[in-house]
Amino acid sequence: MGITERFFQLGSELNVIHLPYRPNGFCIFILGDRTHFVSGDSSFWLEHEGRNQLLNTLRDRGYTIFNSNLYGRHWGSEKAAAYARQLIHYVLKQETLNPKIHLLAEGMGALIADQLLRSSPEHIRSAAMLDPCLDLQAHFESEKENKFFYKQFLRETAQSFGVSEKEASSLNYQTITGCSTCAPVHIWQRTTGAPYPYTLHANVYKEAREKTGSKTAITYHLLENPARMYRAICRFFRSHEKDL
Repeated sequence: MGITERFFQLGSELNVIHLPYRPNGFCIFILGDRTHFVSGDSSFWLEHEGRNQLLNTLRDRGYTIFNSNLYGRHWGSEKAAAYARQLIHYVLKQETLNPKIHLLAEGMGALIADQLLRSSPEHIRSAAMLDPCLDLQAHFESEKENKFFYKQFLRETAQSFGVSEKEASSLNYQTITGCSTCAPVHIWQRTTGAPYPYTLHANVYKEAREKTGSKTAITYHLLENPARMYRAICRFFRSHEKDL
């Protein structure tokens, strides 16, 4: 790691900035899935082989990348969304970067990415999503089919949303609604083994956005060649950097 990582605490949460050797002036905010974390000297994206490969691919292209522990399994809570907005302002103030950033969201991180696309369009250049969870209400309904996972989900959402488990069982969770945004979205979706079925999440999200004229695309894959997907994500980001 050395000089390429800078760990810091903002409020209650730990964060990390990954610094490129040759900065291109653009920034990427990583929003992770359920297993993501940032500690005092490490993170999921540093320790996971595949995600570390993607991280290094992006950094080799000159991107400054930042990531946050973001309250752990936040499930798109308003508290996490507000913190994400605060962190964006902090990073842009501390670093010399283009004021419009890219988002790279995996799984439940897409719940925050969608909120940022709506609430902070002035700061979002584009969003790449990996096997996203975009309809938390649909995920909640599907979790009911397995007693163990359902109880775990209620514990996590109760903690994240600041309610009791009983109240969490009757909440109206974030769902997919159409919203016109200028920032393009590209989804990379596994066709098998994805924790959030694309029939309930990616496909419905693409349809809802396209009804409002928002640019959205999905690439389906089998994860046979992750390096090819990582290069494609780099090309997607680069293609939306012409307008400064």
